[in-house]
Amino acid sequence: MNDNSACRICLVRHGETAWNTERRLQGHIDVPLNGTGLAQAEAAARHLAGQGFAALYSSDLQRAHQTAAAIGRPHGLDAEPEHRLRERHYGLFQGLTYEEAEHRHPELYRRFKARETTLAFPEGGESLRDFADRVRAALTDIALRHRGEQVLVVTHGGVLDITHRLATGTALASPRNFPIPNAALNWIEYQSSAWRLLAWADESHLQETLDELPDA
Repeated sequence: MNDNSACRICLVRHGETAWNTERRLQGHIDVPLNGTGLAQAEAAARHLAGQGFAALYSSDLQRAHQTAAAIGRPHGLDAEPEHRLRERHYGLFQGLTYEEAEHRHPELYRRFKARETTLAFPEGGESLRDFADRVRAALTDIALRHRGEQVLVVTHGGVLDITHRLATGTALASPRNFPIPNAALNWIEYQSSAWRLLAWADESHLQETLDELPDA
């Protein structure tokens, strides 16, 4: 890196799971990768093999940790688990498809789709604002720990939604207008207390990808 104070981070969404294909909200439920997801993780590993990374961080949920294990292998890096990189906790929506959530809880789903920042899901769910705060704190801590270095982060679609907004200054309540495919590569940089988007949703190493997240 040219600047000795900047931290460059490559964020990777975990590979595909069976619940992704069913458009089922996973949240904190610990769902493993399916066969396609395992292949995607290996493809991401091959694509990144020539890069130099100082460290690898991962959500502690197995779909992210499985992806991180494959990606870290060519670099001789073991993933450091970071619970703040987990997906948003969706409370009573967890385990439901988007269609089931809308049918069973229409008013709550409407508020979810509207991206109400203070809406906390019943049964232990997080508000969008609280979720964004923990993602921001986790990424900032990693960046400050690795000034002048390049690191890998393996995480979830919701975390990447927050990351893109953090790096572009887009409001939390704005509808999503950017893709978040499984196992795609996303690059950001942190310097002088500011985030910058470098590249987003690189799928060049993948034969097939899925972005089942709602546009809201």
